[in-house]
Amino acid sequence: MWDYTDKVLDHFMNPRNVGEVENPDGVGEVGSMACGDALRLTFRLDDQQRIAEAKFQTFGCGSAIASSSILTEMLVGKTLEEAGKITNQDIAEMLGGLPRAKMHCSVMGREALEAAMLDYYKRQGKGVPCTLIDQDVEICHCYQVRRSTIKDAILRNGLETVEDVTAYTKAGGGCTSCHPEIEALIEECRAEGAEQADEPDAAPEDPREAKIRDYLERDIARSLRLDGGDIELVKVDGNDVHVRLVGACASCPASKVTIKDVIEAPLREHIDENLVVIEVTR
Repeated sequence: MWDYTDKVLDHFMNPRNVGEVENPDGVGEVGSMACGDALRLTFRLDDQQRIAEAKFQTFGCGSAIASSSILTEMLVGKTLEEAGKITNQDIAEMLGGLPRAKMHCSVMGREALEAAMLDYYKRQGKGVPCTLIDQDVEICHCYQVRRSTIKDAILRNGLETVEDVTAYTKAGGGCTSCHPEIEALIEECRAEGAEQADEPDAAPEDPREAKIRDYLERDIARSLRLDGGDIELVKVDGNDVHVRLVGACASCPASKVTIKDVIEAPLREHIDENLVVIEVTR
């Protein structure tokens, strides 16, 4: 029996945004019903080029349903650029965590998002951001897993064995003929990590930044999402905390009150009394 969090169980038993968006701007399909997991994600943009609606249809386990459900909630109110920054780890963390053997469900959600965004850019005849250009080869034919998906999972999650890769992406869980390619990719990622370790360290992060980021996500963002809004931390520059309001909060006439009373006041109380919150509107 898997040890699921209450949030996973909630989104499994009461999934949000099930179905398909009418006249979608982007459609992404990943996985295969023959292999046990499949996901179709659709989204629609509003006049401000933010995701106004996102829906999903999935064939899979409870983790797949929960991951897809929470992803649609995470997408609403974001621009495609902002949505593109969502990782499989973000999806899992929003659910309070997933069992190791079920992390591939969060990866599938990230893949579906990429596919839907790629579909949008192709429909519009626009230049596709370099991070979405599909120059992949399919390494695992049993589960139709691409090279970039495996490499991204290795780098983001610190995977070290073929078994780890299978747990996170399902790649290698079928006929095993792709195991040598997966092992080679693990070695490639390990070499890249060693090269990065030899590079000069970047400027140290303000020690308060992690606390600010955590507090915004844990306490403030959750309350804003109840009203259809959200908040993003742009940067911390000395005592200045630059944030961006998104969703319903971005157009709210009381945004200045939100900045001062809902965000700045508690940050000063819980982290540093000298902090000043500055709204970034672009």
